[in-house]
Amino acid sequence: MTQGEAEAVHVLIAAALTYALGFERSVRGASAGDRVFALVGVAAGIVGVFAVHGAPNALQGALTGIGFIGGGVVFRQAQGQLSMVRGLTTAAALFAAVAIGGAAGAGRLLLATAATAMAMLVLEMRYVRVLRLLDGRRWQSRFAHDESPPGSRRTAAGDPDGEADDR
Repeated sequence: MTQGEAEAVHVLIAAALTYALGFERSVRGASAGDRVFALVGVAAGIVGVFAVHGAPNALQGALTGIGFIGGGVVFRQAQGQLSMVRGLTTAAALFAAVAIGGAAGAGRLLLATAATAMAMLVLEMRYVRVLRLLDGRRWQSRFAHDESPPGSRRTAAGDPDGEADDR
């Protein structure tokens, strides 16, 4: 296999791994889904190839640039007196997709695959019975909210500025 063929395979793997993340986001009703994630993965994979061949700052630029796309999927929504932030999980998953795509493009396939598995585990934590014990929202009612006055019994569940389950 030539170097060009190997690099093409790396970009293909980047697309497949990030497509898996996007598929999960699509299934959960997120604003960015499989196509967006796969495109981000392809682009990051190509940038990863460039990084290996003498442009190490290219990947840093891609990570910075995805912040603009991530910012587009995050918005604040008012529901009565509550203000909900939506899209943070998808924005964070897009950030992970750039890193995964870059790692795959750079030939770090084991790292990219392990990172995809970890990201999928975190994204599915609320939906897999055994993993629900690790979900912080399950335990939040037992602890005081950080922004509550000292001695207050107010919890995160009663926080008017709390974050919603974002997609």
